[in-house]
Amino acid sequence: MTKKTALLVWGGWDGHEPELVATRFARELESHDYEVEISDTLDSFSELDDLLALDLIVPVWTMGEIPDAACENVIEAVADGVGLAGCHGGMCDAFRNSTGWQFMTGGNWVSHPGGDQVTYPVHMRQTGHPLVEDIPDFEVTSEQYYLHIDPAATILATTPFPQVKWYHSSNGVVDMPIAWCKRWGAGRVYYNALGHHADVFDIPEAMDMMCRGLLWAGEGRQAARAAGIRREDFQSGAKMF
Repeated sequence: MTKKTALLVWGGWDGHEPELVATRFARELESHDYEVEISDTLDSFSELDDLLALDLIVPVWTMGEIPDAACENVIEAVADGVGLAGCHGGMCDAFRNSTGWQFMTGGNWVSHPGGDQVTYPVHMRQTGHPLVEDIPDFEVTSEQYYLHIDPAATILATTPFPQVKWYHSSNGVVDMPIAWCKRWGAGRVYYNALGHHADVFDIPEAMDMMCRGLLWAGEGRQAARAAGIRREDFQSGAKMF
């Protein structure tokens, strides 16, 4: 059987330990019989044909800027069925100036009240969904992300705000999505807001969530082809960005 292939691209702000996170995810994928390439340059997104040959792309790149052509290549590859999965700032605070990236990933970071020492619960919401089924609620001490979310996303887990009082507190208690999945053309997209540091994934439930998301996204092309779904079904000549 041919192994599935994954590209992990790490970089950006060092505070999120991108190399450690990428290495940890690579080990997990390799344990599930993936052939993994780890890169520390956005040049890895420069050739669309190379991306189309993959099963999974995992960005681990906080902040920074992505060239328009590179972003477009990822957009087209995922639309063709290549999975996209990532965590924390490495995916949804990756490229703040790229609305195309935000549209594809399904959300973007706007704040983390209280910084990186907030203790908060993670509640499973789609308890019958295979991405969170049988995973119990758990608690984490880390950054708690406040995000702007695509209403088309399927919310898998949430966390209550506010844990730390600030101006947003006047709105009362809200459930903030902390993990979701969505479709992008023929591709699958998964995001998990945990992962400020690599050791967050020492929590078994957190690692289980992330591993399921990686594998689910990587199975997207095969599932789409089996269902007769292709990128061409969704293409348009209209202006999008």
